Amino acid sequence: MSNLDRQATPSVCGGRGFVVAEPVRELLTPRRVPLGESTEVRRLLPNLGRRMVGAWAFVDHYGPDDIADEPGMQVPPHPHMGLQTVSWLHDGEVLHRDSLGSLQTVRPRELGLMTSGRAISHSEESPKQHARFLHGAQLWVALPDEHRHVEPHFQHHTDLPAVTAPGLTATVILGELDGAASPGTAYTPIVGADLALTEGAETRLPLDPDFEYAVLSMSGEAEVDGVPVLPGSMLYLGCGRRELPLRALSDAGLMLLGGEPFEEEIVMFWNFIGRSGEEIVQARKDWEEGSRFGEVQGYDGARLSAPELPTTPLKPRGRVR
Repeated sequence: MSNLDRQATPSVCGGRGFVVAEPVRELLTPRRVPLGESTEVRRLLPNLGRRMVGAWAFVDHYGPDDIADEPGMQVPPHPHMGLQTVSWLHDGEVLHRDSLGSLQTVRPRELGLMTSGRAISHSEESPKQHARFLHGAQLWVALPDEHRHVEPHFQHHTDLPAVTAPGLTATVILGELDGAASPGTAYTPIVGADLALTEGAETRLPLDPDFEYAVLSMSGEAEVDGVPVLPGSMLYLGCGRRELPLRALSDAGLMLLGGEPFEEEIVMFWNFIGRSGEEIVQARKDWEEGSRFGEVQGYDGARLSAPELPTTPLKPRGRVR
């Protein structure tokens, strides 16, 4: 998925200097951003209060939207570098096309994982014949320096492992949780899990104290470590936790995001992640000139143009603002 914000500004993220080393309860509120013709997303990362959680560098939550009489998601071809995109749906379908020739419909509770590596382009759209509701999350994972120039590739996994407890099913999307490992390729110590809670459930989820964590609320009413978390908000939890208390006030859907704090500083602008402003300038130039990122075949429409770069120089500001 693309960052369609035409006022995109570069930011420097990562580094361990601002990682919260102890458990906290920091509620992050979203910024609303239009996505295409009929979809609006709630952007949780990067946030005014926090830019990364482990290697997770970008989190959008959208829906549930009634798109019965709408085109739904329509994201034209656009580039990525230095990151992985994670597509996760609770309702609806998304048709993925990319410059490698991949053509795949991603459905609820299936993992669509695109590793951009050195360069890729893709589009995402609701199929012409689509379900009434569209509801999901789109996330990016920053690639570490040693892997950020890998050959681009796309993975689609329909059979994902789960961790269960009374009233809880935790589907492991990426990385590992309580001994269950996703088949998706991960390049850093990380976890992403979909948590389905039934009304009245009270349980504790095992965590790694060396990871930092956040929980995104997708639907329903739940308390995370005693804090009410409403759909479209995200609770940052810090590090140092061995377990996480969860309580469902109704049937609820959450996403657990975590990982070892990302120690490298990264520069993120539009749909690019690099290590310097010069890299970002070159990537934008390559996309505008039609080189390096390939071409998406089959999308009915023009590709996106990159926003203008700001005139002010980049200023490293760490993980939080």
